[in-house]
Amino acid sequence: MAGLGRRWLAAAAVLMGAVGMVMTPAAAAPAGDAPPGLGAIRVEGNRFVDEYGRVVLLHGVNNVDKQPPYLEPGDGFTVTAQDAELLSRHGFDTVRLGVSFDGLMPTQGVVDTAYLDRVANIVDTLAQYGIHTLLDDHQDGLSKIWGGNGFPEWALRARPGPLEPNPGFPLYYLMPSMNRAWDEVWNNSNGVLGYLGQALGALADRMNGHAGVLGIELLNEPWPGSAFLSCFPNGCPAFDVKYQAAMQQLTDAVRARNSGLMVLWEPNVTWNETMPSNLGENPPITAPDIAFAPHDYCIPSQLAIYLGLPAALRGLCPVQQDKTWGNIDAFTQRTGIPTLVTEFGDGDPAVLRNTLVNADNRFVSWQYWHYASISGSGAAKPDPFLGDIGQQLVRTYPRATAGIPDRMVFDAATGDFAYRYTPRPAAAPTEIYVSDVHYPDGYVVRADGCTVTSPPGARVVTLESCGSGPVTIYINRRGSTGASL
Repeated sequence: MAGLGRRWLAAAAVLMGAVGMVMTPAAAAPAGDAPPGLGAIRVEGNRFVDEYGRVVLLHGVNNVDKQPPYLEPGDGFTVTAQDAELLSRHGFDTVRLGVSFDGLMPTQGVVDTAYLDRVANIVDTLAQYGIHTLLDDHQDGLSKIWGGNGFPEWALRARPGPLEPNPGFPLYYLMPSMNRAWDEVWNNSNGVLGYLGQALGALADRMNGHAGVLGIELLNEPWPGSAFLSCFPNGCPAFDVKYQAAMQQLTDAVRARNSGLMVLWEPNVTWNETMPSNLGENPPITAPDIAFAPHDYCIPSQLAIYLGLPAALRGLCPVQQDKTWGNIDAFTQRTGIPTLVTEFGDGDPAVLRNTLVNADNRFVSWQYWHYASISGSGAAKPDPFLGDIGQQLVRTYPRATAGIPDRMVFDAATGDFAYRYTPRPAAAPTEIYVSDVHYPDGYVVRADGCTVTSPPGARVVTLESCGSGPVTIYINRRGSTGASL
């Protein structure tokens, strides 16, 4: 249920054998020069792959501006070139950038082309630093009619009653008037889905030729409306059939304007309360380049953050998050499509490890909630990845694998990393990003079954000339016993 409301990042806070390497800062991409190899990412089975045929693992952050005017240069919130350099230096290769239906189409039937241009400029800026952008059609609380954001007022007919109390996030989802409005969405009353499809289609068309676009996520945290009670305790198959039809309608609108664009479907938001998703059951998901975009939040942590309940409730997080990851496993097994966890964390370092270890164990990509720009008017803000949150999020990891991933281990406390995969032919080498946070005195790398071809101190370790058997690479601090598989 998190991701609702405007939140700020809660942290200011090679050679075969054992060869010591002193880290050197990675060079920033100069403005106007896209880094080599930045190209489209597509779905292949239950993995993401790049234009070289390598399996891609994405680590990134959210940047979602919910207040108009949206994505204004210099607003002190939206990512800039300075942010892109910082994120790239820390190994992040994706940003989930919020876009808004009421920003795309503030007037009924009329798309704001200046807004599209601002989106395209941000996509191109991030691409210059090797960062792919997921465009997230973001809503929270449906519309500013209820104190939320997302859908323009003209698109909905329901309104709060004069005596209807509004408890605010997150309880405003229980308001009868908001549930009536969500029913309008799922029933396509007033043609609301058609207008949303028109807006997303215009966004997709504007992204033609922009290699930095990862895809479009059709709708953030969709609420079932008056059907929400049917989702407890085991999910809501009947509603998900209607919801999937809406997702397919929007997918068709996007693909009509940009046939090669990846589209991400998010489960209805009762998922965050551990309800399973029935997407892909009736009917199966057969369209190409569709990915799953769940969130992994701990409700006890959310209650502590937003309702002021005792922080000790966080002790329940591992149990809840294990259930969420079990639901991800079941969805993957049923549908065979890849997962990108598009929100987790919410500024609570106590629960980060639950998500990150589960993601590592499954080779699942993720985007952390939330990052706000360090630049803007006034003094620059400090690097937010040098505290407890950064210790977890900035990780050594295989960002592109010329082969089939098997097992990966990273210890955020020590920097010990180990990774095993089975090589296969690809047009580019395996690339391991080496954390710029965990090895203050340099690192040691050892590879079995492949040759390390990157120079000493490289921010990215490359592996080539592999044999036919499994490859294992180890990276750790000098003197550490390292990780084992």
